[in-house]
Amino acid sequence: MNDRLTALKLFARAARVGSFSSAGRELGLSQPSASRLIAALEADVGATLFRRTTRAVTLTDAGATYLTRVEAILTSLEEADHEARGTGELRGVLRVGTSSSFLLREITPRLPKFFSAHPALRVELLSNDRYQDLVTEGIDVAFRFGNLPDSSATARKVIDVPRVLAASPLYLEKHGTPMKPSDLAHHAVIIGPAHESPTFSFRKEGRVASVRVQSRLVVTIIEGAIASAKAGLGIVAVSLQSAKAELESGELIRILADWDFGSLEVNALFVAGRIIKPAARAFTDFLVGELRC
Repeated sequence: MNDRLTALKLFARAARVGSFSSAGRELGLSQPSASRLIAALEADVGATLFRRTTRAVTLTDAGATYLTRVEAILTSLEEADHEARGTGELRGVLRVGTSSSFLLREITPRLPKFFSAHPALRVELLSNDRYQDLVTEGIDVAFRFGNLPDSSATARKVIDVPRVLAASPLYLEKHGTPMKPSDLAHHAVIIGPAHESPTFSFRKEGRVASVRVQSRLVVTIIEGAIASAKAGLGIVAVSLQSAKAELESGELIRILADWDFGSLEVNALFVAGRIIKPAARAFTDFLVGELRC
């Protein structure tokens, strides 16, 4: 039974890292031992779970289906072990999906504090400014901004972040500072992932103002949009969190600050219908506490 459990853990990790040897090292197994365990597992299951090449191993269709069931089982076992220990100690692997900006600016600086409380936990950070598929990418918790089109996930609100407009001193000196929303129609606007629509809406003292902006530059990565604004390429629409450091340093200047430009909701997402990993729940609790201070 212990060999079967080890084989399942090895199978799940090899599926994610694409290598028997890498997954085996994490579990303290040699490459030959790892290969033998996977072969024995395939024999027991009665199906080929991996395609082998000289460079990597990839899941077959049967393997992909098997993985979703196996990961759910391993999560249930992890939850049971966690409750039995009763110490709050976290072990195993936590896979976190998020945008590059949120990872660099909010998660990474806080990891030392989280790691010091959970030294036996391994964390894998998957950065992508486009939505990630929690099931196929094996993500335990994903942090997303804005609307949540993924109906197959369970969400927990983390925080609301104001959306802002900002530009470099160089740009404003050369092109002038917009004083009202309609002025934006005459400016170069950088469209980033925080606001992909060409129509911007504002509120102030019960009034609503909308303006269709002209964009010469569209950037799908938040950090790229901010870098473009710092270079003087235009006015960027971002979350306050994403540009906080630049606004505080003066590299970017907030404009139309007396108008409400709306906010972005940050949510933690988990695969619906599955037991949430203790580590995913604890990490979410940790970030909520940190960000709401």
